[in-house]
Amino acid sequence: MSQNLLHYLSIFFFVLHTALILFNLFGWLFAKTKKLHFYSLILMLFSWIVLGFWKGFGYCFLTDWHYDILRALGESDLPNSYISLLVKTLTGWLPNAHLVDSFTVGLTVLALICSVYVNFFKQKKS
Repeated sequence: MSQNLLHYLSIFFFVLHTALILFNLFGWLFAKTKKLHFYSLILMLFSWIVLGFWKGFGYCFLTDWHYDILRALGESDLPNSYISLLVKTLTGWLPNAHLVDSFTVGLTVLALICSVYVNFFKQKKS
């Protein structure tokens, strides 16, 4: 694969993955996306837990694919978490892995609670 194509794929995954993270955090807020948000979280949790059974808890196939591209571009010493990579890319600071994992799980649980509430418990307005 050419370096140019790899570079564009890396940008594509950076944008896609970041947008998906934002959607997974806030998609429950909008009536038109609340069902899709719930299914997106279920897919993410499937990756983290079920695929994670074989690959390690928290496994994300998007991170895996993106990291393959970054390695082909010559990157090394990539952090375990895409969130860590995102923070480092945007700020230059590499946060503590335990801190990132704790915030990631905590915010995911919060988003899931919100999604379950708006999808299954909140009464529809007449």
